Amino acid sequence: MEKDRDVPNRPWDTCRELPNVNDDMTPWKILKLVKIVSIFLVGVLVFGLALCSKASFLILITLSNEGTRTLPDEQKPVALLCIGCSLVASSVLLILKSIWKACYKSSKLPRKSTIALVLFFEFIVSFGAAVLTIVAMPHLDIVTNVTIFNGVAVISALLQVITQGTARERKRFIIPSITALIFILIGFALFVFLYVLKAPADTKMATWVGLAVGGAFLVSFNWWESYFRVISQNSNNIFLMKLCRDLTRCQNILHIISSVLRIAVTAGVLGAYVPLSKMDWKIVTAIPERETRIIAIAIGVQLISSALCHWFAIAACKMHAVRRCFITPLYMSSLAVMALLVIPVIVYYQDFRKSLSGTASVDFSGYCNLVVDGRNHSLDGSVFDHLVLDVTHTLCFLDMSKITDIGLLTGAAVAWWLGLVLATVHLWYLNIYRIQRTQDLFIRRLYEGAFIEQSLLLNTRFDVQTKAKTRKPLEMSMVYLCATMWHETYSEMMNIIISIFRLDKYRPKTVQKFEDFTFEAHIYFDDAFEYVDGSPEPHLNKYARNLVEILTEVHNIFTNIDGEFFQKEFKILDQRVIKTPYGGRLVVTMPHGNEIIVHLKNKDLVRHKKRWSQVMYLYYLLGWKLMSKYHSRWQKGENDKSLKAEVQKEKHNIYLLALDGDTDFQPASVMLLIDRLKMYPRVGAVCGRIHPTGAGPAVWFQKFEYAVSHWLQKTAEHVIGSVLCSPGCFSLFRAEALMDDNVMKRYSTKSTEASHFIQYDQGEDRWLCTLLLKQGWRVEYNAASDAYTNAPGDFKELYNQRRRWGPSTMANLIDILGSSGVISKKNSSMSKPFMLYQLFAITSAVLAPATICLMVAGSLSFIFNMNGNTTLVLAVIPPLIFLILCFNLKSDTQITVAAVFSCFYAFLMLVVMLSIIGSMMKDKTILTPSSIFIISMAIIYVSTALLHPLEIHLLFHGFLYILCIPSAYLILTIYSMVNMNNVSWGTREAKPEPKTTQPAETDSQQFTVQKAKSSFQRFFSGTKCCKKPEQISRVDRLNVSQNNLIPEASEPELQPQNTIVEDIRLPEEEQRQVGPEFNFPAQPTQCWVTHLQDVSSNMQLQEDKLSKDEDGFWKDLLEKYLKPLPDDKEGQKKIATELKDLRNQVNFAFFMLNALWLVATFTLQLFEASISITIPKVDLDLDVTEERIKIDPIGFMFIVGFATSVIIQFLAMIYHRIYTLIHYVAFLETEPLEKKPKDEDEIYLPGKKVDSKSMVSSVADSISVATDSLTDSFDSDFDDDSDDDFPSTLYTRSDGGGTMV
Repeated sequence: MEKDRDVPNRPWDTCRELPNVNDDMTPWKILKLVKIVSIFLVGVLVFGLALCSKASFLILITLSNEGTRTLPDEQKPVALLCIGCSLVASSVLLILKSIWKACYKSSKLPRKSTIALVLFFEFIVSFGAAVLTIVAMPHLDIVTNVTIFNGVAVISALLQVITQGTARERKRFIIPSITALIFILIGFALFVFLYVLKAPADTKMATWVGLAVGGAFLVSFNWWESYFRVISQNSNNIFLMKLCRDLTRCQNILHIISSVLRIAVTAGVLGAYVPLSKMDWKIVTAIPERETRIIAIAIGVQLISSALCHWFAIAACKMHAVRRCFITPLYMSSLAVMALLVIPVIVYYQDFRKSLSGTASVDFSGYCNLVVDGRNHSLDGSVFDHLVLDVTHTLCFLDMSKITDIGLLTGAAVAWWLGLVLATVHLWYLNIYRIQRTQDLFIRRLYEGAFIEQSLLLNTRFDVQTKAKTRKPLEMSMVYLCATMWHETYSEMMNIIISIFRLDKYRPKTVQKFEDFTFEAHIYFDDAFEYVDGSPEPHLNKYARNLVEILTEVHNIFTNIDGEFFQKEFKILDQRVIKTPYGGRLVVTMPHGNEIIVHLKNKDLVRHKKRWSQVMYLYYLLGWKLMSKYHSRWQKGENDKSLKAEVQKEKHNIYLLALDGDTDFQPASVMLLIDRLKMYPRVGAVCGRIHPTGAGPAVWFQKFEYAVSHWLQKTAEHVIGSVLCSPGCFSLFRAEALMDDNVMKRYSTKSTEASHFIQYDQGEDRWLCTLLLKQGWRVEYNAASDAYTNAPGDFKELYNQRRRWGPSTMANLIDILGSSGVISKKNSSMSKPFMLYQLFAITSAVLAPATICLMVAGSLSFIFNMNGNTTLVLAVIPPLIFLILCFNLKSDTQITVAAVFSCFYAFLMLVVMLSIIGSMMKDKTILTPSSIFIISMAIIYVSTALLHPLEIHLLFHGFLYILCIPSAYLILTIYSMVNMNNVSWGTREAKPEPKTTQPAETDSQQFTVQKAKSSFQRFFSGTKCCKKPEQISRVDRLNVSQNNLIPEASEPELQPQNTIVEDIRLPEEEQRQVGPEFNFPAQPTQCWVTHLQDVSSNMQLQEDKLSKDEDGFWKDLLEKYLKPLPDDKEGQKKIATELKDLRNQVNFAFFMLNALWLVATFTLQLFEASISITIPKVDLDLDVTEERIKIDPIGFMFIVGFATSVIIQFLAMIYHRIYTLIHYVAFLETEPLEKKPKDEDEIYLPGKKVDSKSMVSSVADSISVATDSLTDSFDSDFDDDSDDDFPSTLYTRSDGGGTMV
């Protein structure tokens, strides 16, 4: 197959083998069905909950009406009290949320004038709401009570007219607002006329009517803030501008003050009205059981349905289903409530008339006198019948037999409803964005439970409707794809290159039909060169040459070449190759105009390893490409302030996508990550769902481990705090966060202490996130953004990988917990409770070996009926033996022993599970630490998998995971702790070539002879290959690197492999798969550029050179940060000694804590009779028995701590899944999907080359769009916080970027 790639096309050899470039992992049909079902359910829920909220509130109003019989007159204070609770419930919730945010987030004190104005409006609104609902509405009819809330839009309509006027828009945009105002005023006029006409001399009724009208007008001031903000933007009023700024920056304090005022005003009105109406509060404590049940159900339904309706309404907007699931259901809910309450009245009245059988003719007034008011006060029979008659009683004041009364009442109701519709007609043209922040959708956090649909509609953001489509385009973001490579296999490199070309097709640069982002791909290839005999400079090694071949191959797949059936040979034209101070650069323009730049690193010229590649692209992309252009403008004399604002804006909209060299992703996965950074300004990084790929037991274990980690751990961190590690294989970073103080600069620090090697170099992605968290940035997790990466496939590679991760994770967690006070003040996501959660997590991890020993001891005790202390000693012996062996054996031998122990413990773990089940059956109880652990883990894992239906198959790997728990949490922990001083990478490392083991002197002599023989050839080749100033002679290279080759057999222990000693190359395992190589021999006289041009027959490479400024930048960068470190033997020995000392200190503390835990358990078992906690025994039917079981205090602490942690993670997971679903639906609603090819048979799936136009276009068109998650958190998705110190102009969405819904 390798040779076939280099053979020209033959007419008899047209069968191909193509790599799979399609999105075969995403079940699009299922997701579309989920979208349809979700939108339907949300719409139904918004409608149903609004209906329940309004109906239950009107029932409370009806129960408080004089003359109703369901609740006697003396018990009316209870109904009024429930009405007051409905008014203040949202204020209580807002106080709690605002206090939390004020304590753990940035909160600023507003100006006195702002406080005064806010309190004034809040006073009149709360006073109006209390007077309207508590005082006036209990005296009005049910139809008026249903529709008068629509009249609260009167001031909003007036302010809309004023706002449109200040915007100086054409008059036709004011017409709906003016018409709405007219209709609402007509409704109030008809309402007043009807009641005055019915009882001109009734002063009490006139008072109730006046209070109702006045209360409605006062309530309508509730949404003043929305219009003041727009007016301030359209005018130069300084007072309004400062007011709006205070409302944004100081909203937590203002919400606390205003909510307290609302509660006080409502309580004052309620407390004053009851005694003035000659009612007694004492009756509240003496309500009969049946009336209490009726009241409790009504107020319970009202409070719960109001809160849920508010939540689902927000979800509908975020799902981009405003018209279908928000506006229409809320419009219809008022009509549905009317029908729900009035239709039974009509039916009962008609049934009564039919029951008379023509013996008498009774009008509505007679029906009221005979049936409604003449019924018995006792509540015999159905409560529903009494409620219908009570509703009828409210209409008895009017004569529903007269067409005049019906017409006036209907006219008022219709006018109010039409006024509300016209006042909110702008919502039909509202532009919103995927998962838009709640504070950008709704002006106020507060919802009004008494009139939920009106408050939701009127609280939605008001935008001035402009002429035609003069909208600002959405700010374009720049995404840099930054992949680090080393010795990836051919198939691994193929995965990431195909993924990058997919993105090129998804967001083409040649046709700018999208305005959200553009991108540029960079690959930083470590150790890309090798020296060949007879060449004065290095050539590309086989891995780098494979990458060039893959670029050519994938470019052919995604390029439309021609439409001929039999293809001719072709070349990819005008690609560039450049010599650079760090090695070389290959610039390839992809078919749709985006560039992919491969930086080929020569480790003799630049510092290698992954972290230093990241430092390279950080300083190149953010330092050179971003800041240099502004520096040149500054030198020309441009204004500092304007330049600073431009830099800040651009930094905010530049994102870096960190990738590994084998990452496979879909374009939509990138879009989902971008969504998070675009919408939430304090998010500095976001990671996706990483799926390990491969086969075999080691990979199967990792698949379930990764799943559980993402399902529970990462979601919990996202929801209750911040993700602590955004993996470097697929994470999106904000440039502004990376360029913050103490982040990028600190990340470029060279490790000089033993602890640095562990924290900085063993887990560079976790350390970078630690730096971001310390600077106040939030890190998030997006569960819908999927990426696939190869996982270690054998036991040794897995153990070496986790040997790096374990100590690094612990070091960073200790660093964060040690600075918890400072971080909590600076980072609003990192609260003290979250720090406590992390403290429990690290404590559990530290004590995991002892916990496993206790579990094994308990099982041995049950199986062999032995004393608990004896089995505990037996359970400790094998780990102790392994611990001693690890201190005395080589690393490879330790892993071999660990594999044997892992097999032993796997069988033992099976016995443990069966013995726990047997113990439960024997003791007939599940209330033991081991039983609770096994049962809860099984329930949690199964339930969690059911909530991830696309990953439910991973449960089959869960059994293997459980069997490997001792290996992962006992054996691996011991291995990683004892080998903490080994700071080599441990994975994906290749053995040195056999020829490099020759002595340096011999190689130097051979080179000298060869140099003399080829002097003329080098002279002529010099005309083809330009020399590099940094070119290193063969002798110098040998002096630097050849002497550093230390065979493993010569050292009993691996030497440190990074920073000071990172140029030492240890012999490691062979690659799992060796990629294809070029079959073109390197000419000794050629430089690497000429050689690459010769062997790249299908890609035309034009040699280019860097600009003088960029060349100088690279030389300065190499000198300051990336210069290869000298071979300092003394320094290496010093670091090795310090690492051993650190290892010994940490191991002493680590294993001493585990020993103390075991000794404490041992001691408590000795004194079990006197030191134990006695709890009731719960049998297998979950019934409490009279027997008692004893649990030692440590076991009880384990139960409580474990249960708390699991419950937190499970609830956070459910919360996260809901928002993930919302993000999925929003993405499918807004992101245009590419059309499928007409002929599916045209797609060739597996293979190596594509030369057909139809094949290429079919493949390209079949690339699907992935989906996305709103993993939202308390600080993001539904968070209304706006306390960020960022200019609103940088983050406020313009009209043009959203989608009309």
